[in-house]
Amino acid sequence: MDASLATLRAAAVQAAPSFLDREETVQKACELILEAGAQGADLIVFPEVFISGYCHWLHFYPAGHPMSIHLNRELFKSAVEIPSPATDRLCEAARKADAYVVMGMNERRPGAMPGTLYNTMLFIHRNGTIMGKHQKLMPTFIEKIVHAIGDGSTLQVFPTEYGPLGGLACGENGNPLLRFALFAQGEVLHTASWPAYTDLSPTRLTHDLMLLRMRNCAFEGRLFVVSAAEIFTQQMADTMELDAEVREAISTAGGYSAILGPMGQYLAGPAEPEETILYADLNMEELIDARYRQDITGHYNRFDVVSLNYNGAKNAPIRFNTDPAGNGKDIAAANHSEGPGES
Repeated sequence: MDASLATLRAAAVQAAPSFLDREETVQKACELILEAGAQGADLIVFPEVFISGYCHWLHFYPAGHPMSIHLNRELFKSAVEIPSPATDRLCEAARKADAYVVMGMNERRPGAMPGTLYNTMLFIHRNGTIMGKHQKLMPTFIEKIVHAIGDGSTLQVFPTEYGPLGGLACGENGNPLLRFALFAQGEVLHTASWPAYTDLSPTRLTHDLMLLRMRNCAFEGRLFVVSAAEIFTQQMADTMELDAEVREAISTAGGYSAILGPMGQYLAGPAEPEETILYADLNMEELIDARYRQDITGHYNRFDVVSLNYNGAKNAPIRFNTDPAGNGKDIAAANHSEGPGES
């Protein structure tokens, strides 16, 4: 049988990092990868910036507050370079688990100390090599203070025996143009990473909206979605020195990870706000039935009427118009962030 129509087991890891501690979080991530691999997972997805935490403090302190300045520094120091010993450990865990891994992380450019941070999803092959990465194209709300914008060179899918694998971080999953850019590249496995929502309102509005976007993504693209969300812990509250009232309000924040099928149906979850790993067996043949009805990158569209423009160039910090052939070729600086497939 065609491998792309086989069944694979997906895992959505719902967990908290060891907040702002890269080494401990990488160790925890490796243990979770091996745990999911032992359960037969072929694809393992982690939350947004799992290594080593989300900038939650900017919900509670002004950007110029001494606590924000301190934690911004700690965030940078705990960030990951690609490649690095940290990614080597993750790759080895993926190899041992024989599973594709999608890992959220705060990424800093190699050798840049200090320098720019990106909200990155790292894609690791089951053979233990780096396939590439996706840098969040537009940081959301408070993230703009700590993360730079990504560029089109990392908005792509990666080949697997089951079909193209892609992913978007948090609010990007609500952007129809970004979703379509991945759909149009043949994506059949979509991964989504989320922080722990710390909505202080008495409703679950943010969680409901997260799940709404995930169901819409699966149904619109007629594909499988693996959505992984972070858990908020008291260790995070301790590190941020939050007062008792705020701690009580967010004591159960985060969660609601899910795995969905190509008609928007839940295959696993949504998970309550506790550390867990969701599993679901994805029958790729279901894509045939779903796309017979509507295939928005194929028979159910009119690209002669509407289409998408895509700029896949790197956002290089310097361009030299000194090509010897006189072609005005753009040459990116050697220390610029590497794009997919170049790690």
